[in-house]
Amino acid sequence: MAKGVIVVGAGPVGLMLAGELRLGGADVVIYDRLPAPSGETRGLGFTGRTAEVFGQRGLLDRLGEFRWGKQGHFGGVRINFNALEESHYGVMGLAQSRTEEMLQGWLAELGVTVRRGYEVVDYRETDEGVTVVFDGPEGRGEESAQYLVGCDGAHSAVRKLAGIDFPGLPATRGVYLADVVGAQIPMRPIGERIPGGGMVLSVSLGGGVDRIVVHEPTVSAEQAKGGLTFEQVADAWERMTGERIHHASASWMAFLTNATGLAAEYRRGRVFLAGDAAHDHAPLGAQGVSVGIQDAVNLGWKLASVLRGWAPQSLLDTYHSERHPIGELLIRNTLAQSLLYLSGEEMEPLRGVMGELVRIPEAARHLAGLVSGLDIRYPVGEDGHPLLGLRLQPDRELERADGTRSSVAELLHAGRGVLVVAEPAVDVASATGWADRVDVHTGAWVATDTPGGQEMPAAALLRPDGHVVWAAPGGGDLAEALTRWFGAARR
Repeated sequence: MAKGVIVVGAGPVGLMLAGELRLGGADVVIYDRLPAPSGETRGLGFTGRTAEVFGQRGLLDRLGEFRWGKQGHFGGVRINFNALEESHYGVMGLAQSRTEEMLQGWLAELGVTVRRGYEVVDYRETDEGVTVVFDGPEGRGEESAQYLVGCDGAHSAVRKLAGIDFPGLPATRGVYLADVVGAQIPMRPIGERIPGGGMVLSVSLGGGVDRIVVHEPTVSAEQAKGGLTFEQVADAWERMTGERIHHASASWMAFLTNATGLAAEYRRGRVFLAGDAAHDHAPLGAQGVSVGIQDAVNLGWKLASVLRGWAPQSLLDTYHSERHPIGELLIRNTLAQSLLYLSGEEMEPLRGVMGELVRIPEAARHLAGLVSGLDIRYPVGEDGHPLLGLRLQPDRELERADGTRSSVAELLHAGRGVLVVAEPAVDVASATGWADRVDVHTGAWVATDTPGGQEMPAAALLRPDGHVVWAAPGGGDLAEALTRWFGAARR
C-alpha cells in the first residue's frame, strides 16, 4: 500500500510537517539526501508566532533553556517589545541544530521514519498518487505515495522536478556566517551598523562558540565563489570591528546572499512546497525558518484530513491561497529591511523617520506584527467577528466547571480541531457530527490583568493550527464552518 506522504528534507520544516501529518493520523516518511544531520545552524531561534506554534503542540518546553528576545528590530530600527500591549517576544540565540534534535525526538515518539542518504532524482504522478525515484544507500529505488512535499531548501530538487517557476531578484550583496570557537567576542545580538553600509552581529551559542555575521559592502556574490576560508571571514571581521579573531577557528561557515525567489505555485497536483523550497530571501532574524514552520503547520492537518477521507480535495487549495501571500510579504519585508539595514549613510534620513515611527504605538505594533507573525489573518470566508482568520491568543486560559484550567495552546496539543464554548447560551449542538475530529471544551475565560490582547469570544472554532474559523457572536453558521474546514459530518 502506498505511503500517505513522502516529505523530502529533514530540516526543521520537513520534520515539523511530518509530525503534523502523523499527529493527524497520516502515514508519512521523510527522505533526506545527507547521511546524517549536518549540525549546521543557519537560523538562530524563531519568531513569536513560531514559538506559539511549538507551544500549541507541547514542544516548546522540550527545547530546554533558551532566551526570549524582548528587543526586536525592523531593518536595524529597534522596537521595544516591552512597550507593546501584547507579547511579540521571539526566541533568540537557539541553535537550529537544537530545534532539529527536539523535533527528531518528537518524531521518534510518533513513529515517523527518517530515511537518510536518500536523494530524490525523479517522480511520476498519476491520478492515484506519485512514485518517487531515489538514489539510496543500496542504489536506485522507487516508492509510491499519495502526495509529495518538497521541504528541501532554496535549491529544491522537488520544485525543479515539478517545473514550478521560482521568480525573484538576483544577488547584489552577501554576508558571511560563521560559528567561531575560542574567540570571546563581545555580543551584538541585534547587530551593529558600520559606517559605509557594513554590519556585524555576534551571539553566544554557549560552550565557547559564538555566531558571527559580517556584511561588508565590497564583498559580492561573485567574489565568494570558489570556496570560503576562515581567514576571509576573520579578515572581514577585523576590518569591520578592529577585533582580531584569527587565533580562533570555525566549526561552520557559509556565505549567504540577498537573492530572492518565490514559488509561483505552492501546490501543483499532488506536489507541494514548504519552507525555503517555496520562498528564499536574505537572512534576517530567522524569519525564513519561522515562516517555513508555519507553512508546515498550515499544510499538515489539511493533508491528513484529506487522507483520512474527512475533507474534500478543495481544502488543499487553501494552502496556496493562504500561504503564498505570506511568502510575498516575507520577500517584501526582508528586502525592505535589508535596504534599511545594510545601505550606507544615504539611508540615514529614512532611518531617522523610521525611528520616530516606532515610537508611535500603532506603528510599532504593525512592524512588530510583520516580524513576529502574530498579525497573520487568513481569509476564512466570514467577516462578522473581529477574530475570524486570526490565531486565538494561546496563553489565555479556560476554566472548567470542576476548577481545572487549560490554556488555548494546551487545548491544541492533540492537533485536532477545537470548539471552545465560554458562554452556555451559545448553541453548539450541531457540532456533534464532527466529534471524531473536533474536541469541544466548555468553561469560562479566566480574567487576566495583562493589558491589551484579544477580547475573548463567547465561543470559537479553531483549526488545528490555532486560527479562528467561526466565532460567536456574529461569526456565521457553525455547521457551515465545520463542513468547510473539517469535511462532512459523520453519519
